[in-house]
Amino acid sequence: MSGITWLASYPKSGNTWFRIFLSNLLKGEEEEVTINQLKTDGIFSSRHILNRYSGVECSNLTMDEIDRLRPKVYDHLSHLVKRNFFVKVHDAYTYLEDGSPLLGTFQTKAVYILRNPLDVAVSFANHSSKSFSAIVENMGDQNFSFCANENRMANQTRQMLLTWSMHVTSWTEAKEIPVNILRYEDMKQKPLETFTKAVRFIGLDYTEAQIQSAIELSDFNRIKKEESHEGFREKPYKTESFFRKGQVGDWKNHLTEMQAEQIISDHSSVMRKFGYLDEYDRPLY
Repeated sequence: MSGITWLASYPKSGNTWFRIFLSNLLKGEEEEVTINQLKTDGIFSSRHILNRYSGVECSNLTMDEIDRLRPKVYDHLSHLVKRNFFVKVHDAYTYLEDGSPLLGTFQTKAVYILRNPLDVAVSFANHSSKSFSAIVENMGDQNFSFCANENRMANQTRQMLLTWSMHVTSWTEAKEIPVNILRYEDMKQKPLETFTKAVRFIGLDYTEAQIQSAIELSDFNRIKKEESHEGFREKPYKTESFFRKGQVGDWKNHLTEMQAEQIISDHSSVMRKFGYLDEYDRPLY
């Protein structure tokens, strides 16, 4: 099958880990994949891809004009590709002024990777070089966007994230596209079952042994060691490392009680829905 499969997530939810896994699955038998040579196909917000396929220099456009251009470029790419494209996306599943989806109309399917927002807050703060309090506030802001600076030469264009809850709901309840939901915690705790589910959903025909091998080659300690030796081109320059800990429940070591309570207050209904809180709103991870 050819077309675009979206690899979607709120930032710092496991998207890069999944792309590393997928790259190790797609590689040839004798081929070696590094974290700087992934076999996926960029990010939806890539300025380079927009410039190349639109013939327009995006630095001359406003952010709203860029958003109107993005779905046209990817619809065009969908018609061109003769294989399955795997494109990362952090944008919420939103719509343009005319009611059409930001991601275009010629769509195939999406894998949506979901993570406990308490852990997301810690990882996102490290990634963004912001305080935990600032990130907690951002995650509750319905107007929050990523890469929304005025530097028109930046590698990525604006990505509307909305609140964490709105982001999750926008993808998991999207009507125009089939979505397979993966929880980061399940990727950690029952990897073979969880990754196999995603592989089958995408439509890839790999054996259980091949999937298990790709999981092992994508082990967190392995890729963290590779980053320490070779660096990682996607790491923000202010951040010490992209792959920090990758632990479930690490928020307990960093967030204050007030910060954790704010996240739970802002996102309790969605957290309960996806198994992050019990019936009394107590964290389960």
